[in-house]
Amino acid sequence: MTQKRPKPADFFKDWKEREALAEAMIPMIGKLNRERNVGIYMYGRNLVNRSVLSIMKAHRFVRQVEENELSEFESFPVLEAISKLDLGPVHIDLGTLTNKYMRDDRGLSVDQFVKEELSDAEGAGKPIPKARDVVIYGFGRIGRLVARLLIEKAGSGDVLRLRAIVLRKGKADNDLVKRASLLRRDSVHGAFNGTIRVDEETSSLICNGNEIKVIYANSPQEVDYTAHGINDAIIVDSTGVWRDEAGLAQHLESPGAAKVILTAPGKGDIKNIVYGINNGDITPEDKILSAASCTTNAIVPVLKAMMDGFGVEHGHVETVHAYTNDQNLIDNYHKGERRGRAAALNMVLTETGAAKAVSKALPELKGKLTGNAIRVPTPNVSMAILNLRLGRETTKDEVNDYMREVALHSPLRQQIDYTNSPEVVSSDFVGSRRACVYDSIATIVDGDNAVLYCWYDNEFGYSCQVVRCLEDMAGVQYALFPKKD
Repeated sequence: MTQKRPKPADFFKDWKEREALAEAMIPMIGKLNRERNVGIYMYGRNLVNRSVLSIMKAHRFVRQVEENELSEFESFPVLEAISKLDLGPVHIDLGTLTNKYMRDDRGLSVDQFVKEELSDAEGAGKPIPKARDVVIYGFGRIGRLVARLLIEKAGSGDVLRLRAIVLRKGKADNDLVKRASLLRRDSVHGAFNGTIRVDEETSSLICNGNEIKVIYANSPQEVDYTAHGINDAIIVDSTGVWRDEAGLAQHLESPGAAKVILTAPGKGDIKNIVYGINNGDITPEDKILSAASCTTNAIVPVLKAMMDGFGVEHGHVETVHAYTNDQNLIDNYHKGERRGRAAALNMVLTETGAAKAVSKALPELKGKLTGNAIRVPTPNVSMAILNLRLGRETTKDEVNDYMREVALHSPLRQQIDYTNSPEVVSSDFVGSRRACVYDSIATIVDGDNAVLYCWYDNEFGYSCQVVRCLEDMAGVQYALFPKKD
């Protein structure tokens, strides 16, 4: 552990100096991403296209949770050293790399240390030989967020390219303008980060320079992607209309379509993938995959971690879930029990298939979990409460220390985030890019019984998991540096 830096004599001067360093980081981070497809992160938090204050807050998070002295003073020289190297497309966690240098006692200069740590990243080739076309079929909540992510992650443009959106034409004459407006403004997630231009003549949306065709169709059989110059495309089905192999296979009959990924739990023998857990099951031969559900993605990483660290004998999962479009705004007929009641006025007890779905990703837990759900009057961010009987007795401190290590340093750090704030509420997690956020303050442990509270952005966090699955399905795998913390 590094020695704590004395409090600055002038807090305002210290802030301005760190602010200037964060501002100077932005063009370096942008150039690395734009020209070399290098992603820069701060303990899993993406720094590409981020503001000065966002970069400073990412540093502050590390100081609070990791309890070290990482600041812009330490990370800026490391980023400078990174920018001097001839790197290929890789992901670099600036935070963990800087922290590793702070702990290194060999007397190396920053340039020497960074060159040594990133030696395997120099001259690295493209993740895939040529850019892969992606089509989003259905443009609702998840479809639009996946679109935002793909546009944001376009980088140098030679990996995944969002080429088209397929949807049913609305009744309004200005349908294209309305679709653009829904992508541009979001009541929950805020404004689109960039510019959107509507081209009525070509039926396209130009988003941060990405030309995206808007194709109107009532079924996959009506679409010929090759007519739009789209080939070997992966179709992201976010409609939820088809969830079995027979239904989703309709996409593969469209000329130019090659594979399908479903943004809902798949039925039958379709592989349900929770990225970070069983994405190793994805093979080049797979034509149809499911990215499971938002709740399954939220709970499986924590269950996997607890199973590895303490063992799980059995448990119950209760989800406190934001309402969705499936519910009624005011009381009206609904085929589902209770879901006909006004979503914004009631807590609605319903069922969830997430507990049973866990076994598709973690077969060891088959038959060991039960589950239920309560829909509550919030538009986004949910919570999963895991009541677990563990394989051995433990303490709250041991569980929290373990989960903190998992969230910051394990292979599950893309899936699990960690908070130790006693004041956070659901709206604080809007925009979280992790599958879930472990709330350490709320943890309850009594012998071998543990109750864990996990927040999750059931829209954006889940969409990030979908995109990770999509990248894997396309064969896109970025090496992550540093290889060891």
